[in-house]
Amino acid sequence: MTKSFLKFTLMSLAALAMAAMPLQAADKPAKEGGAAASEAKPNRAIPFRGKLDSKTDSSITVGARTFEINAETKIMKGGKEATLADATVGDEVGGSYREQDGKLVAKMVRFGPKPDAPAKEKKPKADAGE
Repeated sequence: MTKSFLKFTLMSLAALAMAAMPLQAADKPAKEGGAAASEAKPNRAIPFRGKLDSKTDSSITVGARTFEINAETKIMKGGKEATLADATVGDEVGGSYREQDGKLVAKMVRFGPKPDAPAKEKKPKADAGE
């Protein structure tokens, strides 16, 4: 009876130690430079889509949001490079933007429907009997 009690106690302690390991890892402070490094990274591009409500020489409005267009903005229409002049109010529009100095700056804008992805070739299945 003593051996089984000892085994049970040791197994319980081991299980308790394993369960507490993730809690200990969460309590450890971040490595030096960890917080500073994440603050120094630019914010990620955020996707958007909708209908083009209006446009100017340097911006587009999609719904309630206005996106600034600059020389670094990649503009596509029908799967090909385009310019802002190629866009028509009412076009389907999608893309990505970043927030910079309180403005929404477009990184990539696509006017019109998404071009069809190239069809993937299906590989013939090998017979199980071969």
